[in-house]
Amino acid sequence: MELSSAAFWIALLQIIWVNILLSGDNAVVIALAARSLPPVQQRKAIVVGSAAAIVMRIVLTLVAAELLLLPWLKLIGAVLLVYIGVSLLLPEGEEEGEGKGHGSLLAAIRTIMVADLVMSLDNVVAVAAAAMGDTTLLVIGLAISIPLVIFGSTLLLRVIERFPIIVWVGAALLGFIAGELLVGDPALQGPVARIDTALGVTQHDFGLMVGVCGALLVLVLGKIFLARSKA
Repeated sequence: MELSSAAFWIALLQIIWVNILLSGDNAVVIALAARSLPPVQQRKAIVVGSAAAIVMRIVLTLVAAELLLLPWLKLIGAVLLVYIGVSLLLPEGEEEGEGKGHGSLLAAIRTIMVADLVMSLDNVVAVAAAAMGDTTLLVIGLAISIPLVIFGSTLLLRVIERFPIIVWVGAALLGFIAGELLVGDPALQGPVARIDTALGVTQHDFGLMVGVCGALLVLVLGKIFLARSKA
């Protein structure tokens, strides 16, 4: 596709727009993971985490069709999201040495990358479709999206500082996404179809039900581990 063609620029705008629409959840994770860091490290975690996540999303998009067919991949991703959701609810250690701060920064970046990778499993299909097989278009479109994701995460971080309850909402959102991801695993399509039939619901509705259960699971586990940490 020629750089000067109208089709190129239309497709580029589509990729940027789709990525912005699909990055709302990711911005929540980035803000939650960075919230307990000092202000300077918050900026580093957001920038490095967002950039690394976009690079991984590019790689993931290039092999999206094959990856999405792998059995148990979404199940593993769902478990990871529940784990991340619960861990984001737990308090950080009070004592902050220099080494500890560096470790916390790396931990925040790692959390951002893993969560973004898992949550992008379904999203990359839409991005890949917009790119129409053009790798150059894909890379440019997602690269342009980096500052937009960073801005959204930074803004959300400020909101979290004023309204800490959003941390729980964000963790519940991860649990909800985990539930929906679980239902879409190729290895579970048989059992899911039978449950849909037994309940008289569509797979979409069942996915919403499991998503709600996932959100509740994260909140309950978070409460339990918080109570234990204070005991």
